[in-house]
Amino acid sequence: GGDHTITYPILQAVAEKHGPVGLVHVDAHTDTGDRALGEKIYHGTPFRRCVEEGLLDCSRVVQIGIRGSSYDPDPYKYCRDQGFRMVPAEECWSKSLVPLMAEVRKQMGDKPVYISFDIDGLDPAYAPGTGTPEIAGLTPAQALEIIRGCKGLNIVGCDLVEVAPMYDVSGNTALLAANLLFEMLCVLPRVKTM
Repeated sequence: GGDHTITYPILQAVAEKHGPVGLVHVDAHTDTGDRALGEKIYHGTPFRRCVEEGLLDCSRVVQIGIRGSSYDPDPYKYCRDQGFRMVPAEECWSKSLVPLMAEVRKQMGDKPVYISFDIDGLDPAYAPGTGTPEIAGLTPAQALEIIRGCKGLNIVGCDLVEVAPMYDVSGNTALLAANLLFEMLCVLPRVKTM
């Protein structure tokens, strides 16, 4: 539910308990902008605000599925400068993400990790019900590989954001989102699955 702004106060609370956390962030956009319409807090800025407040362990931030147009000639410079691992959507096309997630698990280690999943990380063919769709995104199978690939990590929280019911005429986006949230609950520490 909600737009990606909700992750910012959640990570403030998580960091209060756990200190800076690693982040597995699935999205079409980096959400590291500085301002929009003069505002510093909106759905395109949460992770910049988190970096500024020291809520993230930047050496353990992975952003997967990033793509789309930008107003900036180098839209990923900020992320690279922070030490984030960027995995553009085109590096994911037509392949399994199981090997990527093995690398991510090594990078995250046993320290606390938060998962933030923007539904627009998926291609709008599968998840049209979102406010900022971008073509050529991830598939539902790849989304499952990412989430299931987080099993065994020290996950301290997760979210799924940016589902917009008014754009979800078929209900497919809500169905996909609900299933992805269920999968996230299944990979939480100490959850037993069959």
